[in-house]
Amino acid sequence: MGSGQGDRTLVGRRREQALLERSLEGARSGAYGSATVLRGEAGIGKTALLEWTVTRATRDGFTVLRVVGSESQSGIAFGALHHVLLPLRENSRALPPHQRLALERALGLRDGLPPKGFMVGAAALALLAEQARRGPVLIVVDDLQWVDPSSAAVFVFLHQRIVGLPVVMVCASRSDGCALEGWPTHPVDVEALSGEEARTLLRRRHPGLAAGAVRRVLAEAAGNPLALAELPGRPVDEQRGGVVPLPDGLPDQLPDRLPDRQPLGSRLEEVFARRVRSLPGSAARVLLLAALDDAAAVGGDAVRSGEQGGAEGVLDAIEASGLARWDAAGRLVFRHPLVRSAVLAAATDAERRSAHRSLAERLREDDPRRLLHEAAAAEGPDERLAARLQEAGTRIALRGGDTEGAMLLDRAAALGTGPGDRARRLTWAAVMSARGGRLAYAAELLREIRRGPVPEDIAPLFAYAVVYVDQSHHVDFASSFELLPGALEALTAPGTPDFGGLVEQMAFKLLLASAYTGDPRGWDALERHREHLSPAVRLCHRAWADPPRTAHGAETELRSLVARVAARRETAGAWLLLWAASAVDAADEELRRLFDDEHTYATQGSVAKARCHQAFLRGRWDAAEECLREADTAEELGYHCNALLFRHYYAHFLAGRGDERGLRAVRARIGPVAASARMRFVTDHLDRLDALAALAHGRHEEAYLLLRRIMPPGRLPHGLAWFHLPFFDFVEASLRCGRRAEALAHVAAGRAARMDSVSAHHAFLLAAAAAVTADDAGSDAAYAAACAVPGAGEWVFDMARLRLLHGAGLRRRGHRAEAVATLHAALRAFQGLRADPWVARCRAELRAADRPAHGTTVPADELTAQELRVARLVSTGLTNKEVGAALQLSPRTIGAHLYRIFPKLGVTSRAALAGALPDS
Repeated sequence: MGSGQGDRTLVGRRREQALLERSLEGARSGAYGSATVLRGEAGIGKTALLEWTVTRATRDGFTVLRVVGSESQSGIAFGALHHVLLPLRENSRALPPHQRLALERALGLRDGLPPKGFMVGAAALALLAEQARRGPVLIVVDDLQWVDPSSAAVFVFLHQRIVGLPVVMVCASRSDGCALEGWPTHPVDVEALSGEEARTLLRRRHPGLAAGAVRRVLAEAAGNPLALAELPGRPVDEQRGGVVPLPDGLPDQLPDRLPDRQPLGSRLEEVFARRVRSLPGSAARVLLLAALDDAAAVGGDAVRSGEQGGAEGVLDAIEASGLARWDAAGRLVFRHPLVRSAVLAAATDAERRSAHRSLAERLREDDPRRLLHEAAAAEGPDERLAARLQEAGTRIALRGGDTEGAMLLDRAAALGTGPGDRARRLTWAAVMSARGGRLAYAAELLREIRRGPVPEDIAPLFAYAVVYVDQSHHVDFASSFELLPGALEALTAPGTPDFGGLVEQMAFKLLLASAYTGDPRGWDALERHREHLSPAVRLCHRAWADPPRTAHGAETELRSLVARVAARRETAGAWLLLWAASAVDAADEELRRLFDDEHTYATQGSVAKARCHQAFLRGRWDAAEECLREADTAEELGYHCNALLFRHYYAHFLAGRGDERGLRAVRARIGPVAASARMRFVTDHLDRLDALAALAHGRHEEAYLLLRRIMPPGRLPHGLAWFHLPFFDFVEASLRCGRRAEALAHVAAGRAARMDSVSAHHAFLLAAAAAVTADDAGSDAAYAAACAVPGAGEWVFDMARLRLLHGAGLRRRGHRAEAVATLHAALRAFQGLRADPWVARCRAELRAADRPAHGTTVPADELTAQELRVARLVSTGLTNKEVGAALQLSPRTIGAHLYRIFPKLGVTSRAALAGALPDS
């Protein structure tokens, strides 16, 4: 691998070197791992930085694993991953059997398909961890833009998880950004050299260059190290060819960059192409073979074995050209990736087809590269070859290489002879590319299919592909209701092929469309086909269609199904249960069981959405910015619906903190798109969030009017699956506006609907609403009952609001000490959330109680004897039920005691009790 600068000396790269050195030092010391992506234009010096890093790491005893992305190999699923992990193959014996099997099957080292759940990412991480126990590891990926999509997805997975291992990953990619889809951190941009740095490098590489030539090269190269090294190489020929066309007599002070006629990379490629064309035909042929398949053993031995005559002359010509060299293993290595591009550009179509045929003949029948070369060598329709491509594409997709499978199906469609077969293959390609995260490519394939008739037997699959792209890419749900009900009808008819569980996947898409828009057509279609749907789909239907009337017991049923799906590692079922869990705000533990490392790889976007919302509900508000990062990533991937939803979840944090300016900005960005898509899930939520922000600032009438648009008093509306979230808001706003009767009617409606039997969060919000509407005589008991609801402390923001309201009530009733303690508990929670308007309200109440806002917690020795006994037992880890059994009290009474104990001790969790109690 060449340095990309002609020599191995780096000029003007101190910033990047310091960053990479810190990464290596972190792994050397065992403190942490890290991942860095270097981004820049061709020739800017990314490869030189990688070489510098490899040299440093090798010196320090790192295990170095490396791969260079190859455009010719980008259709081989897991090809780059195979190259990186192959040196660690012996470590696979230490993996759990299911991980080892998944990894070896995905990499083609063992026959068969990986188990469902797709554990390749987790297995690769475990393999690296095993090696890291022996010493630090460096992974180097050059030309990331040409790495096959399956391997790139695993590298993203590793990028996010190596922080706890002494592992450093350094990747390099072109600056067009396409290779960085889904990468979780921002790349390091490798920028052009400054004028003085460029002069230094040019003098070092070409010390005898005349002053006029120096000025011309500096202007043309624009700080690109490769251009500085290469443009002066053949000045006469290249000036004649227009590569360095600047006239003599330029002034000493040149602008930073002159207007380009074409990109610098293209001009450098032309420099290399001229050199290729000047080579003997046999030498150019060898370079072409290596450019088309650098893994096909194209080296000195291959040349000597008789590709063409004069082997030694071929070797000498290639070495003398400076375009490539032979490494220690006797393999041909291009000086720079642009050389590979130049070799391909310099060859004619006929020469490329001939080289592909030659490469295919050298490979085994079962080598997947052989089929790719045969396809590239084909000159016209070939149904036999098309059928083989289709079979291979299907097999690759089953191994997890959806995008690579789609590429093979696309090529099969081009080589096939029947129009019906062409449409079928393109439809499968569209589905595979959509599942593989290449939505723009899928949309392009669908446009191609629509140019002709769609065969009836493939119509359901075509409908699914259209809906997939419309929902995720175009943020359009109209086709969901136009196509999916009929497609479900066709798929559930006797004798119809199931297309690999397509009924389940269609039902999920229809459920999403219905939940997002509230359109009853989707719910009706799902109800009609209920007997054909799995328990997971039926649970989703119950949890989302009309929860006040259909979702009773949903959280309990969810736990049972989660245990079953997690045990079997059923990724498809996990997706459905994730959606059901979102409806009932299921505990984090359920998400972890559903989506451990083995599942997250296949479900990253959906899990990220669920976790963003969980972070808001459970008071982890430092995660707010993560929503925006996820939105940017989704936008780059073409998942525009996900991007909209991530920004919608970010708006929750803004509303909670009373940031109305930020909230307006988010509404302006996503509101029109959501309204155009009739996406009530977002537009109604935005109204609720505006109301929540108004409550934060004490504008209760405004909040009431906004919330009344969503849910009338005393009625739990149909079509509002998340009715429980604004439920407590509506009761508070009604009370603050003097509409007590409406608040009581709303609580009564919640009780009548048995809202508390849906989930723990539903139960807490109903109990909280009941507490704030209770009369003075029953107020304290009602607040205690709300805090005794299992898991009540998890809803940090809601609990803080409840404590604020309770503290204000206590103050008004003259219970000054209890009021101050309760208000301080609320104040600490709001401060932790950085919810400034709510903090101000707490302080106003404390001032009204005529008590300073600090140093007000009650010492532990002021607990009553019974409270102390309860606190000591709870601090040992016992549940409320176990403590109640020990003290012969009910669990509800234990919860009431804890409600009083926490503010007195100044703690907010059971775990903090032990540290707050006296030592005796």
